[in-house]
Amino acid sequence: MVAPRELDPSASALDYFGSELRRLRLQAGLSQERLGEIVNYTGALVGLVEMAKRPPSRDFADRCDGALGGAGVLTRLWPLVIRSGLPSWFQDYAELEARAVDIRTYQAQVVHGLLQTEEYARAVLRPARPGDLDGLTEARMKRQEILRGANPPRLWMVLDEAALRRPVGGPQVMRTQLRRLLDHRESPRVVVQVLPYSAGAHASLNGSLTLLDFEEGPELAYNEGHSGGRYLTEPSTVEHCGLKYDLLRAAALSPDDSADFIVQVLEELYGQRG
Repeated sequence: MVAPRELDPSASALDYFGSELRRLRLQAGLSQERLGEIVNYTGALVGLVEMAKRPPSRDFADRCDGALGGAGVLTRLWPLVIRSGLPSWFQDYAELEARAVDIRTYQAQVVHGLLQTEEYARAVLRPARPGDLDGLTEARMKRQEILRGANPPRLWMVLDEAALRRPVGGPQVMRTQLRRLLDHRESPRVVVQVLPYSAGAHASLNGSLTLLDFEEGPELAYNEGHSGGRYLTEPSTVEHCGLKYDLLRAAALSPDDSADFIVQVLEELYGQRG
């Protein structure tokens, strides 16, 4: 049994989840080991989650809710916990992304997080050696739920050819990731275009760019650096970014030709059709 410690539920969403899990477990008269047996996890993991030293998975939250008669409290808390697992500088962006009705993005090096597979996301995050690779990966997958909601945003993604050819995670990971892009060929709300090397110089040679548009409130532009993200809100600057993005779309292959190009890369590099 992991020794308990005092938690400040107001310190973070993870601390609040841990305190609620402990409260419900004690209320049910169960030890950490016994709860672990019931939900098919280890008692040690139960203790780590209670101490806010390990983020829970969605499955863990759901099972504990059912076993402890939590009436959905742990399940409802889980998205907040996962969102809080994002880097602090990225959390505000994730909130804005979830509210956007239009997301336009150009990615110069990797596939955008909203269309990453779990294995690809893990491979992208791993080189920076984060302290909680599992939590960050799960948080990235959680972001993708906005595409499956009742009113998903329109997502327009221009990918540099480099993002298709960079062997992130190895051949199998890349095969699965490229096929994931092809899954959206017929999607009415997701458009993927490829900007090939043959396009030469283009309007965003200085890096990736994302524009978010909302039902209410002004459009904004966003880009990331090594130490965090930068918001661009000045109307003339956002307008300029919008023009750059339109030029990128014009220079890129059409959506149909882009799908054919991705199939070509799959065949060329991995000997497999999409």
